[in-house]
Amino acid sequence: MATFSSSPAWRALSDHSDAVGTLHSLFERDPHRASRYSLEVAGLFVDFSKNPVDDTTMSLLTALAREAGVEQRRDAMFAGERINETENRAVLHVALRERSSNKRIVDGVEVSGAVAAVLAKMRTFSDAVRSGAWRGYTGREITDVVNIGIGGSDLGPRMVCEALKPYGHERLSLHFVSNVDGADIAEVLKRTNPDTTLFIVSSKTFTTRETLTNARTARAWLLASGAPEEAVAKHFVAVSTNTSAVAEFGIDTANMFQFWDWVGGRYSLWSAIGLPIAVQIGMDGFEQLLDGAHAMDRHFAEAPLERNLPAILAMLGVWHQNFRGATSQLIAPYDNYLHRLPAYLQQLDMESNGKSVTLGGQRVDYATGAVIWGEPGTNGQHAFFQLLHQGTAVIPVDMIVCMRPHHGLSHHHDILVANCFAQSEALMNGSASTSEPHRNFEGNRPSNTICIDLLTPAALGALIALYEHKVFVQGVVWRINSFDQWGVELGKQLATAIEADIAASGEASTHDSSTNALINRYRARRNQTLVAA
Repeated sequence: MATFSSSPAWRALSDHSDAVGTLHSLFERDPHRASRYSLEVAGLFVDFSKNPVDDTTMSLLTALAREAGVEQRRDAMFAGERINETENRAVLHVALRERSSNKRIVDGVEVSGAVAAVLAKMRTFSDAVRSGAWRGYTGREITDVVNIGIGGSDLGPRMVCEALKPYGHERLSLHFVSNVDGADIAEVLKRTNPDTTLFIVSSKTFTTRETLTNARTARAWLLASGAPEEAVAKHFVAVSTNTSAVAEFGIDTANMFQFWDWVGGRYSLWSAIGLPIAVQIGMDGFEQLLDGAHAMDRHFAEAPLERNLPAILAMLGVWHQNFRGATSQLIAPYDNYLHRLPAYLQQLDMESNGKSVTLGGQRVDYATGAVIWGEPGTNGQHAFFQLLHQGTAVIPVDMIVCMRPHHGLSHHHDILVANCFAQSEALMNGSASTSEPHRNFEGNRPSNTICIDLLTPAALGALIALYEHKVFVQGVVWRINSFDQWGVELGKQLATAIEADIAASGEASTHDSSTNALINRYRARRNQTLVAA
C-alpha cells in the first residue's frame, strides 16, 4: 500500500527542498518579507519570516495539509466525532472553553450544561478558599494548597500557575507534587502546616499509583499531626470520576470535581484539573484563560490554511523535520514566568505525536514527533545556544517574549528583549571570519518569534491553544493518532511486577540478567547504613 510520503504534495516538497535560498538572500530579495511572513491572532504576534521558506514553499506546504485532510479532520474534532479511533473517543477539550449558550452534543449527550455546572462548582470552591471561608479542622484559614497529580494532572496546572504568579492570591502558596520519589512530597510537607494545608488530589480513576501513593502519604501526615479522621474531609478534595474510591479515602464526595473521557490528560487543564489555577488566580482569571484559548479556537476553526496560525507553525515544523533534516525543536521563553512551558510542551507534543504507526496500521516511513526541549532564553545563551549557532544539527527555535513585564525593572526588560531579538538575528545571518574558522557562524538557522504584549491569563490561554492545534495539525499530516498514549503503559505494567519481586524473598530470576541483577543489588543494599570513608 502506498504511503503518504509518496503522495504528490509530499514529492513536490521533496523536489523543492533544495531550491530555497539562504535566509539572508531571502531577506535581500524581499524587503517586505517580515510583514508578509507574520500574523497577529488572539493577542499573539508571530514573526515566522526567519524560516528558510518562500512563497512556493508555503503554497506547497498548504497543499500538503489539504491533501492530508487537515480541514476535514479539524471540523470533525470540533463536531465531537470520535477522532481518537484507537480508544473510540471524541476529542473535545475545545468545548471546555466555549462558555456560550450553544448546546454541545457528545455521543448523543448534551454536555454544555455539565461543563457549566463544573465551572460554577469550581467558582464556589475557589472563592471559599481565597476568601478564607474554607477553613481547616482547627478553624484556621488555608495558607497552602498542594496539587497531587501526575502527567497532565500536574504539568498543565503547574505551568499555568507559575506563568500567572503575578495574579496570585497574596495569602496562598501553591505547591505541586507529582513524582513518586518520596523526596518530592517530603520537601513540600516540610514547608507546610497540617492545620492550614489543603490537598487537591487529581486522578480520573483514583487508582493512579504515583498519585495515590503521594495522597496516602499526605493523609498519614495530617493524621500523625493529631488530626482526627473526620479532618480529612476538611483538608482534601478530589478531581476524579471514581466516587466510591474518593469516599473510601475520606474525601466528602460533595467536594469531588468531575471531568470526562473526551478530555485527554494533556488537554485537561481547561477542566476541573485546572482547580489549582482557579484557586491561585481566581475564577475570573481562569475564565479569562478559557476566553483566550477560545479566541484561538475560533481562528483555527475559521481561518483559511494560508492565514491560519496553528496550521502555519505546524507545517513549518513538518518542513524542517521531514524535508530539512531537523530532529528536535527548542522552546526558548524570554520570560521567567514561562520557565515551565518547555516541560509542558514536551508532554503535549511528544506524547501526542511520538508515534510510528498510522491510523491505518502501517509503519510510517517518515519522521514524526520532534524532540521538544528548552529553558528560559538568557540562561540558554550561556549554555546550549553554542550548539544552535555552531553545532552540526540545525534546530528550529521558538522564541517567546513579552513586550511589557509585570515588574517595574524596565532596564532589565530592555536587556532581556534585546537578547531575544539579537539571538534570532544571529541565528539567521551568522557571521564569517576568514582568518579564524572557529569564529565562523554559518547562520541560516530557523526561528519563530512569538510576541505577547503582556502575559495575561487570556494571552497565555491563546498561546497554549496555539500549540495544541499545531500538534493536532502535524498529527493529521503524519496520519497518526495524536490523542492516545499507549507507549506509556508497558513500563508501568512491568514496574508492578518488579515491585512484587523487590518485596519477595529469594533472588529475582524471572527477568533478563541485567534487570535481575539490578533488582538483587537494590534489595541487598536498600537497608544498609552507609558509613563515611
